[in-house]
Amino acid sequence: MKQFISFVIKEAKHILRDKRTMLILFGMPLALMLLFGFAITTDVRNVRTVVVTSSQDHLTHQAVDRLAASEYFTLTALVSTPQDAERLIRNQEADFAIVFGPDFASKRSGVQFIVDGADPNMAQMWTNYATGVLLNADGGLVNSKMLYNPQMKSSYNFVPAIMGMLLMLICAMMTSVSIVREKEKGTMEVLLVSPVKPLMIIVAKAIPYLVLAVAILVIILLMARYVLGVPLVGSLFWIIAISVVYILLALSLGLLISNVAKTQLVALLLSAMVLLMPIVMLSGMLFPVESMPRVLQWVSAIIPPRYYIEAMRKLMIMGVGFEAVLKETLILVGMTVVLLAIALKKFNTRLE
Repeated sequence: MKQFISFVIKEAKHILRDKRTMLILFGMPLALMLLFGFAITTDVRNVRTVVVTSSQDHLTHQAVDRLAASEYFTLTALVSTPQDAERLIRNQEADFAIVFGPDFASKRSGVQFIVDGADPNMAQMWTNYATGVLLNADGGLVNSKMLYNPQMKSSYNFVPAIMGMLLMLICAMMTSVSIVREKEKGTMEVLLVSPVKPLMIIVAKAIPYLVLAVAILVIILLMARYVLGVPLVGSLFWIIAISVVYILLALSLGLLISNVAKTQLVALLLSAMVLLMPIVMLSGMLFPVESMPRVLQWVSAIIPPRYYIEAMRKLMIMGVGFEAVLKETLILVGMTVVLLAIALKKFNTRLE
């Protein structure tokens, strides 16, 4: 046991002394959290809006005032015809136009939206927000209630996704590069002939990364709560417990990559480049899985971050109990067992 602990301490010291590794481990989460939390956002803000109105009645003025008072739209011009509004949009002087018909006050209808549709997703969001501003006021036709995310902040969606991406990339990348580095330097053979069993050597190398990953998780949760204002409604115990299972899965994947890669560069490319694209595109991080073609939905079913992100969104934002994320947890546990078994089998085969 003393020799095992010595291996753990030796690996921990090696990590702490490597400034580049520490920069990746703690610099990447901080940078991505700030980028996705403040810079890369889908929140609707300050949409340049033109209003077309031929009526001077009280209700039309009231609707225009609501638009001007909202944080979503910035009124840039009042014009008399839809053609003038369309000309402003085509000249890139406006993004959005609202045309009030002459019967808006009497029938509470006759509203047309003219939208810059170059970005269809944002165009749809602008339309939805404008509809909400016009209709959801006191005395309006519709009264809606937004559950879980009343301010409609994109950070509520991004933070669980960033957690899934970072923990997978960091754990898989650092573990695989660490083991392959020992191979390149020729020190792995020295370690394997030591009194400690080969399996214990691998476990000893993984434990420091497990501890560091949990520390990174705590930092992400603190930033989410106190910097980005994302609530942690669900059980903190289950958030951390499921995250630990996910971290073990990522470490197992890193061990598997280390069996395939022969150089640190190959290990880095496999763990970073090959994993990054499926995580971003197919895990539900940016795009809903339900909106993907059927074939890609089948492919996304084998992407572990998909289930972790779903579980974290339910626990952190919706505040559900463990039974609501039992399916995702069981899938992650099953994937961890399978990946770990394959990785250890290949590792033992290489030793023989």
